[in-house]
Amino acid sequence: MSTSTLPARPHDAAAEFLDRRTPLERARGVLHRYPALSPAIVLVLSVVVFGLLNDRFWAPGNLSLITQQVAVVGTLAVAQTLVILTAGIDLSVGSIMVLASVVMAQAATTIGLPPPVALLLGLLVGLAAGGVNGVLVTRLKLPPFIATLGTLNVFLAITLLYSRGATVRGTDMPALMTWTGTTFPVFGVRVSIGVLLMLAAYLVVAIALSRTAWGKHVYAVGDDKDAARLSGISVNRVLLSVYLSAGAILALAAWLQIGRANAASPNVGIDMNLDSITAVVIGGTSLFGGRGTVWGTLLGALIVGVFRNGLSLAGLDVLYQTLAVGVLVIVAVSLDQWIRKVRK
Repeated sequence: MSTSTLPARPHDAAAEFLDRRTPLERARGVLHRYPALSPAIVLVLSVVVFGLLNDRFWAPGNLSLITQQVAVVGTLAVAQTLVILTAGIDLSVGSIMVLASVVMAQAATTIGLPPPVALLLGLLVGLAAGGVNGVLVTRLKLPPFIATLGTLNVFLAITLLYSRGATVRGTDMPALMTWTGTTFPVFGVRVSIGVLLMLAAYLVVAIALSRTAWGKHVYAVGDDKDAARLSGISVNRVLLSVYLSAGAILALAAWLQIGRANAASPNVGIDMNLDSITAVVIGGTSLFGGRGTVWGTLLGALIVGVFRNGLSLAGLDVLYQTLAVGVLVIVAVSLDQWIRKVRK
């Protein structure tokens, strides 16, 4: 029988109707598949606009300032991303970082421990603090918002009591403690060791989330805890591991903060938890969990840094800079809500 005599396939009008999507719906589908795409577009537009508004924006010294400022907040945002991917939130990241930094500095100066031991002690503090948050969420079943709101104040009080409100200057510390603040030129831009360590943290976490069973479990728990539990995933174990991992990353952020500020102060960096949440949300990670990437978070941290710097060069008051970042958060969350309604 020739192909010309074969009966024609019946026309499926229903399938054709379902496949009809407007350009806006197609765009929403693309943004749903690639969460980091929208912050990448915003970052490029921001850099272009602020560069056109002020020639000083492109100056190597100004670009150096932006990258070094992003290092600490960007590292905090890595830890925050892990927690938010599980549909939680950590309000204590700033206070944990400050506590770890003060413990490191005091151990290396007042107590006189070798710098590697002081850094290890700071890591243990970060792990312990993350473990406390994890136990409150998994064992006492407290909502992450409430649990970390409480520990924010607890860790802050411990920091002030331990340090007695005193700042340890970088000149009093061994060189290793402030090593992360060391800079070197890259195409005329001064890049710090802290920036490289931040990027290393992003790379490690990105590989862990995309290439390991643990990463798949993190996304599954954030997407639907009950479904994850029914599929055999130990939800509490995954959540505890996430908070412990966040604590270790916050210890790294503490070291970067010491190098960046050339000091360890109990009063600096506590409010960075809000900036970390801002970076994660702008970076496309859903506050409802289960969707997002750390690379999107890095873009979000850069967007915040670019906006604050660009508005500052434009002569805007700090209040207006904060207003602009607040508007960015609202737009980012609204966009996330719209993207989540994509038709499967």
